Amino acid sequence: MTALSTKSEQKAAAVADPDDIPLYEARRQIYPQSVHGRFRTIKWIVLAVTLGIYYFLPFVRWDRGPDAPSQAVLFDFPSSRFYFFFLEIWPQEFYYVAGLLILAALILFLMNAVAGRVWCGYLCPQTVWTDLFMAVERLIEGDRRERMRADAAPWTIDKFAHKTLKHSIWLLIAWWTGGAWVLYFADAPTLVVQLATFQAPAVAYISIGILTFTTYSLAGHMREQVCTYMCPWPRIQAALTDEYALNVTYAYDRGEPRGSLKKAEAAREKGQPAGDCVDCGQCVAVCPTGVDIRLGMQLPCIQCGLCIDACNTVMDKVGRPRDLISYDSEANLEARLAHKSFTQRIIRPRTILYAVLICVAAGLMLTSLIGRSTEGVAAIHDRNPLFVRLSDGSIRNAYTVRLINKKLEERTFTLSAEGVPGATMEVIGDNADGLTIGPDQTREIRVLVTTRDKLASQASLPITFRIRDKASGLTAAVNDHFIGP
Repeated sequence: MTALSTKSEQKAAAVADPDDIPLYEARRQIYPQSVHGRFRTIKWIVLAVTLGIYYFLPFVRWDRGPDAPSQAVLFDFPSSRFYFFFLEIWPQEFYYVAGLLILAALILFLMNAVAGRVWCGYLCPQTVWTDLFMAVERLIEGDRRERMRADAAPWTIDKFAHKTLKHSIWLLIAWWTGGAWVLYFADAPTLVVQLATFQAPAVAYISIGILTFTTYSLAGHMREQVCTYMCPWPRIQAALTDEYALNVTYAYDRGEPRGSLKKAEAAREKGQPAGDCVDCGQCVAVCPTGVDIRLGMQLPCIQCGLCIDACNTVMDKVGRPRDLISYDSEANLEARLAHKSFTQRIIRPRTILYAVLICVAAGLMLTSLIGRSTEGVAAIHDRNPLFVRLSDGSIRNAYTVRLINKKLEERTFTLSAEGVPGATMEVIGDNADGLTIGPDQTREIRVLVTTRDKLASQASLPITFRIRDKASGLTAAVNDHFIGP
């Protein structure tokens, strides 16, 4: 390893030293410069797709039949349902939501093992909305230099007008962000009309107000502070990554010693070492968090790849090879310094483990969804009294039984009780051979189970309540206990 490489490593180590990173510091104004290239294009595509889905998905319709919500994605709190296209999740099936969260965490771990903070750089809501806010800022106030000059200049009518227009559009975007969120909890077209005519529930206006404030504050004013100090993921992912993960990396073995183009050419003519980095500072100018990637990996770096686009543009202009800054692994960098061959290892035990866990979790959820029943039954034994001795000496237990119909059509069930010898069952106010339940509804009934058989002292016999759909023959059952004296 050369002395120059060692010097760069020392700089990187100094930046990465946790003792040198404050727990918090006041925000300094950052003026990211616009950039064009492959990664910037990817970010624009991701921004358009993700925001398009977020803003317009509530208006997508899905026919579920009569008397059922027609919104494709809906959190129906009054009915305690979650609708997602052809899926309908009931409260007792909340484990599907837990499964989705586990699946999302595993996917995040896999993304980190493959390409570091790729989530932060492209898909994180903070990144997406900040990108949108910065695009509005550039459109109104100009690029980096224009904004820096305008902020340094005294206030004028023109400056005030530009600032007012920018913040007005920011607030409009933030307001629609909050408005789109509440549309997932009620029929979107209906709620839009109610909001416009000031007839919507108060909670809708309060929710929109809170989300408007947070979006405007986080994406418009706090920006990189959120990624550096508020978000826990940068610190968590540091414990999950390894030397084979791809991260935005400056090839200091090739770039150092850095210097202007003329100085580098003069040094090469004299046979002296000269790196490809022309010290133009473009990688820093385009960074949304103000990081100098040449100093090594740093906590504020969100791995968005914009510095790669900026550096490649400069390398093209000066006639040097591209990818002085690129997605690379620490292991590959060390191999180059040692003049050893190296092959990137995307597929390795860590990524295989995450991929297998993702497949297992997804497979279990899919199997459960395919085999999920459309009917259910639950029973609660009366607590006081646990049993009643009738005048003829028989023992009676009372239960509250809830029958569940998850189909969007009316169904008729029969109810039976099994497991208690010589027992008879009575449904109060109805017939056990014809219990009708409306579409997508539950029904609660009172059930009395009586036996004249002699029971052992303090007996507790297992009892099973079973329902059967008279049309399809599908059944569901629940177990409880029959208590004796």
